[in-house]
Amino acid sequence: MTDTDTASAAIEAKVISVLESFGIPYEVIEIDPDFADTAAFCEKYGFPPEQSANTIVVATKKPPKSYSASVVRATARLNVNHCVKQLMGNARVSFANAEETAELTGMMIGGVTALALPADMPVYIDPGLMDCDYIILGGGSRSTKIKVAPEVLTRIPGDEVIEGLTVSG
Repeated sequence: MTDTDTASAAIEAKVISVLESFGIPYEVIEIDPDFADTAAFCEKYGFPPEQSANTIVVATKKPPKSYSASVVRATARLNVNHCVKQLMGNARVSFANAEETAELTGMMIGGVTALALPADMPVYIDPGLMDCDYIILGGGSRSTKIKVAPEVLTRIPGDEVIEGLTVSG
């Protein structure tokens, strides 16, 4: 087992532990890591994009550096330049790059989930997700996805449902 495999297994176990502690039924979907990105996943495995959620990490550009995560419907765009910038209280923010995201969360793009983020990271939630019958979240690695009721998002410490978090597109 490689170091990457060991780290992925540890994150996946943390995600399952969090889900178990919430007591909400869920399904772990094992996937081919080559299809972890949302559009490819939905096409290959037959899940509708409007039921899929992306967890996106945003970083401030000006010191002191801080981070937040937003969970948004895959069919919408994160309103980073207006809404997230204001929520973070910093005039300059941008998407965290893949290396920064991995260092901060222990997760690779395509597997990032709000269920296993650092405890001090604010989590902003797209209210449109709350109307879904179920949502698909990253499973912590590029090898798993989680199918779960959207109410799971309201159980995450530090979460906040934010009107205007996304723009259509």
